[in-house]
Amino acid sequence: QVQLVESGGGSVQAGGSLQLSCVGSGYTYLYYMGWFRQAPGKEREGLATIDMGGNTLYTDSVKGRFTISRDNAGNTLYLQMNSLKPEDTAMYYCAAGAILTLNSYDFGYWGQGTQVTVSS
Repeated sequence: QVQLVESGGGSVQAGGSLQLSCVGSGYTYLYYMGWFRQAPGKEREGLATIDMGGNTLYTDSVKGRFTISRDNAGNTLYLQMNSLKPEDTAMYYCAAGAILTLNSYDFGYWGQGTQVTVSS
């Protein structure tokens, strides 16, 4: 029922910024939303999640650098990424789930991903 499409990825130098967007359809407003990433050979990593009331949860590696937000209708999710580091290089995914968590196993709907590459 839920479809998610990410955009906004690209290549930047260390210290640069990017904003990712995720457009949802199919009752997206009923779900908690999150951003995850996966680098080659590594597990999926939960970055940030947000509920309909604006409460947020961040993993330590991005806290203070990344900001998650969503529009009032709950149809679009954003991730503002500042002070990017080479270790941020990964495929970034948005997801919809039932609780405010960074555990990817609690999210049942996923977008196709958008690539972020940060050079030294």
